Amino acid sequence: MNKKFYITTSIAYVNAPPHIGFAQELIQADVIARYHRLSGEDVFFLTGTDDHGIKVVRTARENGKTPKEFTDEISEKFISLKQALNLSNDYFIRTSDQAKHWPTVKKIWLQLKENGDLYKKKYKGFYCVGCESFIKENDLVGGKCLIHQKEPEIIEEENYFFRLSKYEEQLKEIIEKEQIKIIPGSKKKELLSFFNQGLEDISCSRSREKLEWGIPVPNDEGQTIYVWFEALLNYLSAVDYFLNNDKFQRFWPPDVQCIGKDVFTRFHGSLWPAMILSLGLTLPKSIFIHGFINVDGQKMSKSLGNVIDPFELVKKYGVDATRYFFLREIPATEDGDFTYKKFEERYNSDLAKGLGNLVARIITLAEKVIIRDNSPFAFESQIKKCWQDYLIALNDLKFNEALSSIWDLMSFCDKYIEREKPWEKDFEDQSTINNLLFVLSNIASFLRPFLPETSEKIFLQLGINPDSQEPWKFKIKKGESLFPRI
Repeated sequence: MNKKFYITTSIAYVNAPPHIGFAQELIQADVIARYHRLSGEDVFFLTGTDDHGIKVVRTARENGKTPKEFTDEISEKFISLKQALNLSNDYFIRTSDQAKHWPTVKKIWLQLKENGDLYKKKYKGFYCVGCESFIKENDLVGGKCLIHQKEPEIIEEENYFFRLSKYEEQLKEIIEKEQIKIIPGSKKKELLSFFNQGLEDISCSRSREKLEWGIPVPNDEGQTIYVWFEALLNYLSAVDYFLNNDKFQRFWPPDVQCIGKDVFTRFHGSLWPAMILSLGLTLPKSIFIHGFINVDGQKMSKSLGNVIDPFELVKKYGVDATRYFFLREIPATEDGDFTYKKFEERYNSDLAKGLGNLVARIITLAEKVIIRDNSPFAFESQIKKCWQDYLIALNDLKFNEALSSIWDLMSFCDKYIEREKPWEKDFEDQSTINNLLFVLSNIASFLRPFLPETSEKIFLQLGINPDSQEPWKFKIKKGESLFPRI
């Protein structure tokens, strides 16, 4: 049986349509999933939407819709990203799914309660609707939530609490010993610093009178399970924890969990592994945290009118151009900046003038010769170096560096063409073109996880099947320009 690989993204909150921040996370996860599939592994790639919470209810009312109508509409847009961004996810989960998610959450709740990790008490605190969580007073800046820049509500009610404090020392040891690998390492230090401030038990339910849209607490119909508490459990319900032991045994634990930095420290870095410890399950192997995307130096927001729609980008520039920008322009674990000018500059220099032009030059030259199947090929050392650099970068989740290694190989090809000037040679002497075709076929292979549509188009022009076990035999058929200049 092939080695398994389980990868997840965070599940998107459905109070608004998709934006490029979540699109970037999906694209990054897709590259990882495709790379592991191409390596022969049995991959399960999960994404989905978080449908519950007060913020969703309020936004639905503002739009004159019920929470179900609103979440059905918005979730469908997130589901549509699979086709728009050419994603390869195996499953899309919704937390409003009463057939799969709800039964799992309820059984886990009862299990956590039986373990003594849930208890009920009265509580008064600062609640940020944007974060969908209680926050400490010392986390406020000028009386406002640092992330959402809004004053929190003061809420007093009786809720259930999860004994997060119980796992403080155990979590410290886990992170220090990298039993869960945190990528990048700077986030490991940040998480340990958070632990050193002391972990408090966390509210994990809300009054049903105030929040009916959500999963009822088992055996207590007056309470609704807190949105973040049950949302994290999607990673278990998606692999049929409690429902299908074979699938769960096959894929658990997650190998990589891709998330944004805003949901790391409190939730994926603290609450999530503590819940896993309480359940007695194997911990996730790694958590990969990406940064934020600003637009022309400013945070994306509806009020500024600068939210970028990924569907519009794909419609205007194409799916692989969109994938390429977010993988190449923005280092995976850092904040990045989007402008249309930057996008078009990267498109013209790297894709139109770079990759598209190289493919067109080689295919045009190859059309004029008869390709011999047994022709010798050169440049194995250059290809080997590219492959080594590519693997190191990709295994470290440095997508921009992996792509840079491919573009270095392309630059080598351009210089080789200029030096050899094959158009000036007798076309019976085809060694130069044979060498170029061989390198181009490798470039197309390297591109498969990143630009799958473009890679396929190159293979079609070369007339070869990349998955064939037979030696490649080029049958040139020139196609349309891959990336017309804009």
